[in-house]
Amino acid sequence: MKNVKAVDVLNTLITINNDRIEGYETASKETDETDLKTLFSQFIETSRRCKQELVKEVNTLGGEVATGTKVSGKFFRAWMDVKSALTGKDRKTILSSCEYGEEQARDTYEKVLENDSEYLSSKQQTMIIQQKSMLIVDQNHLKALKNSLVKG
Repeated sequence: MKNVKAVDVLNTLITINNDRIEGYETASKETDETDLKTLFSQFIETSRRCKQELVKEVNTLGGEVATGTKVSGKFFRAWMDVKSALTGKDRKTILSSCEYGEEQARDTYEKVLENDSEYLSSKQQTMIIQQKSMLIVDQNHLKALKNSLVKG
């Protein structure tokens, strides 16, 4: 039973990373700004690395890996906000929408660590803590970029 719950928990994080990849792919396609395209590409790579590690763990547990994205809830709506914002190509709005999406991803990682650690091995917990740290670095980069617009 513990393995089943661990697979569910890991799949939650896989789904969040799928959402993040899809959101930044959309953002990258919709903006004309080279620096944002580069930044979004880096964020996509972060989520691909996280996803790859999570998939490996699910496979090790003998579980079925989640595919697709989460089509309900706050995270999906956040990425839809990104899509809407991008139609106007307003840099600050794009960054604000992306920042909200980052908060949702971070919150999901925090909830897993707070509520579901008992189902995860110490190795899995360490991996998730490291992944959360990578997402926080991305989020801080996004905040700094947005804040520079306010000052600029």
